Amino acid sequence: MAASLDIFRALGDPTRLRIIHLLRAMELAVGEIAQVVGQSQPRVSRHVRILAEAELVERRKEGNWVFLRLGKGEGLAPFIALFDHLTPSDAEKLWQQADLARLAAVRADRARAAENYFADHAEQWDAIRSLHVAEAQVETAMTALLASAPIGHLLDIGTGTGRMVELFGPAARAVTAIDRSPDMLRLARAKLPEDAGDKYALLLGDFLDLPLKPGSVDTVVLHQVLHYAQAPEQVIAEAARVTARDGRVLIADFAPHEREELRLRDQHARLGFSDDQIDGWFAAAGLVLEQVETLPGQELTVQLWLGRRKGARILPIEGRISA
Repeated sequence: MAASLDIFRALGDPTRLRIIHLLRAMELAVGEIAQVVGQSQPRVSRHVRILAEAELVERRKEGNWVFLRLGKGEGLAPFIALFDHLTPSDAEKLWQQADLARLAAVRADRARAAENYFADHAEQWDAIRSLHVAEAQVETAMTALLASAPIGHLLDIGTGTGRMVELFGPAARAVTAIDRSPDMLRLARAKLPEDAGDKYALLLGDFLDLPLKPGSVDTVVLHQVLHYAQAPEQVIAEAARVTARDGRVLIADFAPHEREELRLRDQHARLGFSDDQIDGWFAAAGLVLEQVETLPGQELTVQLWLGRRKGARILPIEGRISA
């Protein structure tokens, strides 16, 4: 941890205080902070460097962007908590209110970018959705499968547009969302609640090399992700590695099908999975397959597989449930 004197020196500047207040509200890119505080990006970068050297903020590169959030060091908590006990002056109240208003504009920009992306890709996604059961039914079934225990620390692998974060995030203690596309992470970030704070971490990463410690998450979700994997058994093994004892892994994907155009047009590496395949991969990764649910659609069947990390109480696999 940085020395206390270094921390107080880093906080001894109005702009840096503003940055800390903003990052308490949400994770932000350097350019977004510059937009809010009305300063050039190089100048903001210099302030960020000082805060980072004092370990008050953490920098994370994501494509061509650099995102910032409050530092996670245990010794920093009292310094951050200090802001809750200080009564701002009238002048400080004014700039805090103005910054929060401009922060709302940043959120609006993110939402606009997401809407534009959805509009550009609506035809492609609608074509796939028309082949299977309504997504609302899939989400209802996933929610029911996870309802028996607290979500805890949620890991959403291949978060895409962030729908799983939006669905399960409110009930989670902490949320980590991983995607290898910076564009997708920006879409997911647009769906974060206004009071997100540091509960949510959206990270650039690959499902074969998760940037998390072993046993550090309680619930893992892979929603329509596994069919993109050339080696799905390795993805499951990596998900199991970061899952805590008694933690759960929920996969939503397609049962075996013969829609070859999904491989050619939409880059699906696998045309669905059988229960036996998932059961074998789960067992090899130290997971017990507890429940299987089947949701037949027009031409594609969505399958849900719920596994639990070994060491927990083992429940019998229930028969397939058709919707």
